[in-house]
Amino acid sequence: MQMFDMLHLFFSITPMTADICIPRPKQDMNLSLQELYDLPEDEVIARIHDLRTELGDNLLILGHHYQREEVIGFADITGDSLKLAQEAAKTKAPYIIFCGVHFMAEMADVLTSDSQTVILPDPAAGCSMADMANDEQVQRCWGELFQVINADEEVTPVTYINSTAALKAFCGEHDGIVCTSGNAKRVLTWAWNKREKILFFPDQHLGENTALTMGITDEDMIIWDPFKPMGGNSEADIKRAKLILWKGFCSVHQLFKPEHATTMRHNHPDIQILAHPECSREVCETSDFVGSTEMIIKHVAAAAAGSKFAIATELNLVNRLRINHPEHQIWFLSPTVSMCSTMFRTDPPHLCWAMQEILGDKQYHQVAVPASQQNMALVSLNNMLNLG
Repeated sequence: MQMFDMLHLFFSITPMTADICIPRPKQDMNLSLQELYDLPEDEVIARIHDLRTELGDNLLILGHHYQREEVIGFADITGDSLKLAQEAAKTKAPYIIFCGVHFMAEMADVLTSDSQTVILPDPAAGCSMADMANDEQVQRCWGELFQVINADEEVTPVTYINSTAALKAFCGEHDGIVCTSGNAKRVLTWAWNKREKILFFPDQHLGENTALTMGITDEDMIIWDPFKPMGGNSEADIKRAKLILWKGFCSVHQLFKPEHATTMRHNHPDIQILAHPECSREVCETSDFVGSTEMIIKHVAAAAAGSKFAIATELNLVNRLRINHPEHQIWFLSPTVSMCSTMFRTDPPHLCWAMQEILGDKQYHQVAVPASQQNMALVSLNNMLNLG
C-alpha cells in the first residue's frame, strides 16, 4: 500500500524566542516554510541532517510510531505514548521537538522543567479523540454525578493520555490518574483499589476492552454521552455502575470491522489478527492478540519466520512493520486506508523549519501548558509513571 500525499495547511502563531546559547548556523537556514516546500525533498532531508548535527545535544527529537517514514528516521527515540512520556520525563535537553500530536507535546511540557522548550512542528496536529471530551463537559459530568453519589468519595477519574492538559489537571485535582493503552490494566486496578467506581474518558473502547479482560461485566459498565442529561443514564444506572465510559473513540481505529477479520481468515486460514485496544469490542473479541503499539511491535518481532499477520492499527506503523520484517507476511486489516491524518501533518519541511528556527533563535511552534494546569496535570501523570 502506498502512502498518500496530504494537503498541507499553514497557520500563523505567536512568535516565541529562545534564550539558550546554541551554535549559529553554518549555512543560510532562513527559509520560510513555503520555501522549504518548494525545495526537492532530498535537499530538505539533507538540510535536516545538517541541522541535527549543528544542534547536537541541545535537541531531543521524540517520534510517535504513527509518524511517516521520512520523519521517524530522524527521531532520537521512538515509541508509543507511554514510552515517550517516560523519556520526556528523563531528558535534560533544552529543546524537545515532539513529532506527534498536540496532547503529546503538552504532556512533554508538563513533564519537563521550565528551562526546557517543547516544540510541535505543526500546531494543527491535533487529535479528534482528545477533542471529544473538554474541561467544561467533564466538569458538568462530575457535577451531575454529585446529584446521585458523592463523586469525590466514590469515583476515581481516569483520563486516557489522548486528552488535553486541562483534563489531566482535572484528574490530578480529584486524586485521579492518566493511562495509556500500554498500562490501562494496571491503572484501572490502581483506581479501583482507591474507590469503587471509575470515570474513564475520552475513549470508550480502551476502557471497555481493558475492563472486559479484568472480569468486569456489561452490567458493571455504562456509557456517558456528554450531550445528554446525566449522560443518558438513570440514577439507578449510575449507582450500579463500576465503570462509567465516556462516549468517545479514535477516528482511525473505528474504521476496522469484525468482517475484515472474517475475510482475512477466509483468505489466509493461518493468519493472526492483531488489534489495538482503541478498536471496537467486536474487533478485539475476534482478534488473536490485542495490545498497544509497543506490544504489537514486540509480538511481531518475536514471531517465527513466515508468520502471517493482519493488523488493526494506524497505517504508517503497519507499513513500517512490513518493511522491518520481510520474514513475515503482513497485511493492513482494513481494505480502506486508515491513516491518522493529524499525525501525517508532521512532514520533513515542518521538521526542518522547526529546527532552523531553533538554530536561528527565531520563532517556532512552542507548546506551553498554562501554569494553572501544570501542577495538577503533573500529579496525575506522576501517578501513572510511578506504576512503572
